[in-house]
Amino acid sequence: MNVTLRQLRAFIAVAEAQHFTRAAERLGLSQSTVSTLVRELEDNLGLRLFDRHTRMLRLTHAGAEILPLARKAMADLDSVIGSSSELRTLGRGRVSIAASSLQAALMLPRMIRVFCAENPGVKVNLYDVPEQEVLEKVRTGEVDFGLGSEIASVQDIVPRLLTTDVFVAVMPGDHPLARRRELTWRELQGVALIGPPPGNAVREQLDFALAREGIVLTRQYEVSLPLTILGMVEGGLGIAVMTAAMSRLALALGLTIKKVSTPVIKREISLLFHADRSLSPAAQNFRDLLLSRRKEFDS
Repeated sequence: MNVTLRQLRAFIAVAEAQHFTRAAERLGLSQSTVSTLVRELEDNLGLRLFDRHTRMLRLTHAGAEILPLARKAMADLDSVIGSSSELRTLGRGRVSIAASSLQAALMLPRMIRVFCAENPGVKVNLYDVPEQEVLEKVRTGEVDFGLGSEIASVQDIVPRLLTTDVFVAVMPGDHPLARRRELTWRELQGVALIGPPPGNAVREQLDFALAREGIVLTRQYEVSLPLTILGMVEGGLGIAVMTAAMSRLALALGLTIKKVSTPVIKREISLLFHADRSLSPAAQNFRDLLLSRRKEFDS
């Protein structure tokens, strides 16, 4: 059986017009073409759909049974075509992105506002999760893409550099080191430091870079959330080594930020995509917005 859409459209038009010529005019086809399409449909179904008389055309019982089914099939198809058009033109759709709490709070909200203003029919879902969960959500397809650090050992994740973030020291304004214009990493050895626990992606990047210089930092306190780290610094428990992306929150708490050099260590922040999964038009548009405005993320 090889029923075509043209055959169904011709059948519906003839049934509604009760006339081959008027149906042909409605479809913009010749009367012979419409007659041929209806005859082909009858042959494919093995059913007679119309009783044809000299001056009268009437649906058979089988034709009356088939007509609502044909109408529903065409309505469903039109709905699919309409939905695909809306998705293609961003009339509606969904974008999902995963990011660590820091990027989710400080980097993405303004971009989401801009995107939603330009695409009011598209819903953006933001997942603020620990950084190690970002890669997992991208890998499983739970999100369209992620925002975080590139992990070289993950073969199915493709990074696209968005911005870089430099590591700094954050301390209370009355700390003895706060009087220094700039610090070196060796000067932070032996200082009471506050930072994330082992296994944290940001800590691993920093420790790896310092290990190449023969420098090892010791954390007196290890906590997971950046806001908790800043709270402990504000409470006088020590100095935090963090990325400059935290500057807005640190300054709001009245803390002092100092550059740390020898060497200056930067962290790359990338958009992370699954290598074998294509993006929807809406996700592509949001990705392009982030990349086109990447200068706004620079510290």
